Amino acid sequence: MKKVLLLSIVSLSMALTSCIQDDDTPIVIEETTIINNNNSSTEDTSCIVKSGGIAIDETWTADNCYIIDRKVVVQEGVTLTIEPGTIIKGRAGQQSLSSALIIARGGKIMAEGTAAQPIIFTAEADNIEIGATTGTNLNETNVGLWGGIIILGRATSSLPGDVTEAQIEGIPASDTFGLYGPGDEPAVDDENSGVLKYVSIRHGGALLGEGNEINGLTLGGVGSGTTIDNIEVVANKDDGIEFFGGTVNASNLLVWAQGDDALDVDQAWSGTITNAVVVLGDDSDHALEIDGPEGSINGSCILNDLTLIGNGDIGSEYADYRSNAQVSTNNVYAYGFDPSSDVELDNDGVATNYNNGLVSFSNWEVVLPTGITAVEDIFVNKATTVTVTGFGSEATAVTQGSQTTGANTANLSWTYSNVAGGLGF
Repeated sequence: MKKVLLLSIVSLSMALTSCIQDDDTPIVIEETTIINNNNSSTEDTSCIVKSGGIAIDETWTADNCYIIDRKVVVQEGVTLTIEPGTIIKGRAGQQSLSSALIIARGGKIMAEGTAAQPIIFTAEADNIEIGATTGTNLNETNVGLWGGIIILGRATSSLPGDVTEAQIEGIPASDTFGLYGPGDEPAVDDENSGVLKYVSIRHGGALLGEGNEINGLTLGGVGSGTTIDNIEVVANKDDGIEFFGGTVNASNLLVWAQGDDALDVDQAWSGTITNAVVVLGDDSDHALEIDGPEGSINGSCILNDLTLIGNGDIGSEYADYRSNAQVSTNNVYAYGFDPSSDVELDNDGVATNYNNGLVSFSNWEVVLPTGITAVEDIFVNKATTVTVTGFGSEATAVTQGSQTTGANTANLSWTYSNVAGGLGF
């Protein structure tokens, strides 16, 4: 019976084979099934291996698991639908062999899980079974075991040299499916690249090159018609979620134990984050890293209702506002940080923007680290020549548990971080 099943699926995969062009190199759809004898079950589990371009609409179903082998690209005009409860595993590999799911410009993903049946992206090494929400052999320290998810669009992005398109971080320049921005067409700020809802992304961030890892979720030039809601990123080697330009909004986010920055903003992203929790791990850098436009196009973003949880005496930072950042950060509760941690205006440009009201803060509540006696001491201006006044006056010192602001963590009670990770939301 197993042989009949395997031959049938292989025959079907051959019938569906097609390709896209990566410059002169074809990326061929490969779809096979491997049969694993799961030691914890008397039943066999079928995993469908995906590699290359998706050229026609298709649906990934919860009664299968899927393995992403190298780059899987949803092409322009094509929709990938993923059912609630589906488990997708990324295959281990570095540099050109790193695995990632990429939604190219004009492609669409419809991945709408539920709190009871989230869609889970994890590493092939994870022993999670079909129908489960957690495995038993990996935790928040297991990072870089596969790539991540990349969604690309044609919304306005402020790019270096005022070019109209750029190659997304984490994809080689030779792979043209990695382009984002409007290109030769008008920008589509309300573009709809689909839905990511109740999605958990775990153990990603494979190395593409020295200092160049893939983020858990990368959004390049994504439009406001796209839904990003209830997203969890756990144990990613690079950033948790990074926005490169675009106008997409995002809500109910959780990033735990990332290797670099939890929430990273670049290139005049002009959306809003609403309700987010950051829990820093042993190797984390910043909870927030906010950059501004890199070309002449300006754009401002809004961050509302955040809870930032530090990693104790390791000394990671609350937030770094850099370059020409233009942002409003409101209703923040922060605790668990080291005395050396700060909220930083990084240079003259961002300090000038603060003085001009283009960088603003309101309603921050901070549990002071041991040795810090005034909340204003956490807020540091590192500009060379530009002075600021009032920086830190937007914050109040509180005791843990007495806060009146921050994220509504109950919205994120469905997450792996809460259920298996023991964060206790």
